[in-house]
Amino acid sequence: MLKGKTAIVTGSTSGIGLGIARALGGAGANILLNGFGDAEQIESLRAGLAQEFGVEVAYSAADMSRPEQIHAMVKSAQEQLGGVDILVNNAGIQHTSPIETFPAERWDAILAINLSSAFHTIQAALPGMRASNWGRIINIASVHGLVASVDKSAYVAAKHGLLGLTKAVALETAKTGVTCNAVCPGWVLTPLVQKQIDARAARDGLSEEQAKSALLSEKQPSGEFATPEQIGAICLFLCSTAANQMRGAALPVDGAWLAQ
Repeated sequence: MLKGKTAIVTGSTSGIGLGIARALGGAGANILLNGFGDAEQIESLRAGLAQEFGVEVAYSAADMSRPEQIHAMVKSAQEQLGGVDILVNNAGIQHTSPIETFPAERWDAILAINLSSAFHTIQAALPGMRASNWGRIINIASVHGLVASVDKSAYVAAKHGLLGLTKAVALETAKTGVTCNAVCPGWVLTPLVQKQIDARAARDGLSEEQAKSALLSEKQPSGEFATPEQIGAICLFLCSTAANQMRGAALPVDGAWLAQ
């Protein structure tokens, strides 16, 4: 479906981003990976994806808190892979603390990576999409773009802002072949979440399954995690012709979290 297209997926060396990159690569898109990690492992990942899916796969170590590096990453994709047809803004970080003690530098970092980076990637990639009159901008937000939780002021503010940005871009591109939408996951089983499960099990003397159940029961009525593969499949749908008139939407994948 996406043969001949090129996708940038930020924060794609593991977790949700990697699930999205695999889905798009499996549909024939060339991929620019981005994220931090061990250089040898990232190269092995890059080469493995290229071989598995028969597509071109490049990598950028651009720091999503640095606008000049973001613009250079987009330019690199245009030069190496022929353009940017699909942009998935997935990179994100988290910090939890009551607002009275929330470190100002963590607030700044979360806003920079979870929100401002999407502004910079869109600004850099959109002219090329307009020129070809086709593009897909997908912002990976969160249920925390729609509701709040305690001790997550920066994350909640950034994700709410990301949904506002999604709507604004959707309006500005409404008469073009470019769409902009957001996906709002609840709990997704990623390596980062697995660390939270392991920490909770150790802290409270629980089995892994008990720790998972405790984590999910607080918010996610289904009692099941979403998976990176499911998020990838939703992004693939948003790239299809069936989604041509989906614009400015926020799609929850949350096990009925928001239904409460």
